[in-house]
Amino acid sequence: MARPVVTLLIFLTLASAELAEAKQTRPNIVLILADDLGYGELGCYGGREIPTPHIDELAAQGTRFTSGYVTAPYCAASRAGLLTGRYQTRFGFEFNPIGAANAEWDTGLPLTETTFADVLRDNGYATALVGKWHLGATARFHPYRRGFDEFFGFLHEGHFYVPPPWHSATTWLRRKALPDGSQGRWISPDGKIIWSTHMGYREPDYNANNPLLRGSQPVTENENLTDAFAREAVSFIERHRAQPFFLYLAYNAVHSPLQADDRYLQRYEHIEDIQRRIFAAMLGHLDESVGRVLAALEQQGVSDNTLVVFLSDNGGPTRELTSSNAPLRGGKGQFYEGGIRIPMIMKWPGRFPAGKSEHRAVISLDIAPTVLGAAHVEHRKGQNPLDGVDLLATLSTNPSVPVHETYFWRMGESGALRRGDWKIVRHRRRSQSDWELYRLAEDLSEAVDLAGEQPNVLDDLVSAWESFSAGMVRPARSEK
Repeated sequence: MARPVVTLLIFLTLASAELAEAKQTRPNIVLILADDLGYGELGCYGGREIPTPHIDELAAQGTRFTSGYVTAPYCAASRAGLLTGRYQTRFGFEFNPIGAANAEWDTGLPLTETTFADVLRDNGYATALVGKWHLGATARFHPYRRGFDEFFGFLHEGHFYVPPPWHSATTWLRRKALPDGSQGRWISPDGKIIWSTHMGYREPDYNANNPLLRGSQPVTENENLTDAFAREAVSFIERHRAQPFFLYLAYNAVHSPLQADDRYLQRYEHIEDIQRRIFAAMLGHLDESVGRVLAALEQQGVSDNTLVVFLSDNGGPTRELTSSNAPLRGGKGQFYEGGIRIPMIMKWPGRFPAGKSEHRAVISLDIAPTVLGAAHVEHRKGQNPLDGVDLLATLSTNPSVPVHETYFWRMGESGALRRGDWKIVRHRRRSQSDWELYRLAEDLSEAVDLAGEQPNVLDDLVSAWESFSAGMVRPARSEK
């Protein structure tokens, strides 16, 4: 009788040890989201003017996706899809609240939706959001109530990087008229303030009713936000290194206002145009901030067991920021590739191949199931089904097999759909039938509309878009 008992005890001990090891090796998750960063700016995506060595090194150590998409060409809707793993059009979060609209009682990520932060927190992860939220500014939509243990940042769409009177920065502002009432560009005598009328409207009131918060309490922050967010991210990593953690680091860089820390501006004196020089300083600053966070993972000994995801929330607004989406057409707010195809990088040593360029199309919807799969946790029972797939499992298949058959976008009457190499695009204010058709494999810059030459392909894709659209929810709010 002794031998079976001993055997059983050994088995139970080994099983317990394996279970404990599995729990200990659940990866940390660091999701880094840049704001309004164009496809063509990073060195690892072909950018040559502004060095981005830290993000480039992340790409060298992980997998760079050349056809990474987001679900919307604007901030808030894109973030709703990212954090839920579901097309935001499924639950009516289709548009982009700005300014005072953020504080309306019904503006926010619907409470019927679960974020993957909710799921991770309920399965033992420490969770934090550092940076920009933009998914509801009233109490019921607060990050604390959407899966995050800690929050340091702001709730609206943007924020000035330093407090007024902006002594440590050079600031570019959009205005309707210059000091003498004329149009063009004006630079203050000390060179610290630049006004420009080229956009035809003034800079939004980003800070109005939008304080920096620690948790739910307003705080005074004297550091540039790009530095402050790195500081808070590093602190979270240091304090939670002994347990699995999820850090959502949502920078507001390089979103407007164009406001460059003077330390970084000096590095780009060779760039003649001051608007482009300020943008370069902001991107260089962002890159160094990301480097600080990645270094903290190394210093705390958790880098090898951390899944790091880097992407932008949408394409760059070129006229506003000078941000390049090359070689893509269009930018933020549009369904051309420049508005929805973004830089996307994933690093997890031994899981995502180092130095690989993955050319199959993926979408930000895939991040939620990938993260949950890596963490060995499942959605809550009865949870709405995800639209994304686990890339760790999917990318190991035959490279000729697409990750998704179809990719869908909608914002009001604007929309797009990609199937294989074919893509249709329609922009609002055009007639219902005015769809454009492009073959991306041969025409990545979407220069040649084939709608007239390929009517059968066009009809098939329009029918597919209408079928997708019929299964989505029409938002109660009108397009803004």
